[in-house]
Amino acid sequence: MNSANTAAAERAEADTVSYSLIDRIAWVKFNRPEKRNCMSPKLNRQMSRVLDELEHSPDVGVLVLTGEGTAWSAGMDLKEYFREVEQQGLGAIRAAQRESYGWWRRLRWYQKPTIAMVNGWCFGGGYGPLFACDLAFAAHEAQFGLSEINWGILPGGGATKVARELLSFRRAMYHSLMGENIDGRTAAEWGLVNEALPLEKLKDRVEEVARTLLKKNPVALKATKDAIRRVGEMTYDNAEDFLVRAQEAANFYDNEGRKQGIKQFIDDKAYKPGLAAYDKSAHGRKDE
Repeated sequence: MNSANTAAAERAEADTVSYSLIDRIAWVKFNRPEKRNCMSPKLNRQMSRVLDELEHSPDVGVLVLTGEGTAWSAGMDLKEYFREVEQQGLGAIRAAQRESYGWWRRLRWYQKPTIAMVNGWCFGGGYGPLFACDLAFAAHEAQFGLSEINWGILPGGGATKVARELLSFRRAMYHSLMGENIDGRTAAEWGLVNEALPLEKLKDRVEEVARTLLKKNPVALKATKDAIRRVGEMTYDNAEDFLVRAQEAANFYDNEGRKQGIKQFIDDKAYKPGLAAYDKSAHGRKDE
């Protein structure tokens, strides 16, 4: 057995996801490089644990999701997630689905801002966590693909919805029906990610964005990211009403933060909202 196969066979569930905390940025990694970070039942369970551990930690302000090695995630593990689970029957299939879709859903509504840093392959099921992250940046060299059509199924697990949500109708059709890969530049042009950069510049750009987010009011960040996801499904009138109530709730919950922002702009003339964030330290937030 070669070293790659040995690693695949021996990797413990707790080792399928790794993370480090640096200056309030949590760098979370899919950690199955020998499998191009395919998502297995073990990885899905461990990702839920990691998200639990980090979500309300005062040491975390932003979460970045990336992959170890040359891939972000090549999707669902065909052997462990599909073949082996299917052999155990419908109950096992449904359990595996709850584990995977469950942490993607949690990531979509996560307490902290989230960034996908797509360093390499992003295929099929990988579109679930890609869409779940609030922002996404990719290497020029990254490869994106909905290859399901090439092995006889439709892009399930939310991947078809992600394609239709992020791409135009014609591009979603082409991407899903042809089974052809696109690179990071095309992914940015099509809207799958915010930006594409050379791989060697990717982490620096993501860190720059994360540090900008750390300067913002965390209550306002959570309210805003939730609102962006919610209003897409609403009529204009319903969205307008929802946003008024959401703003009222945020003001009530974090009234001092809002007061400080207005005071620093109007009275102190210490900053300009169009150019920077107000100084959160002035009202002693405990969740910085």
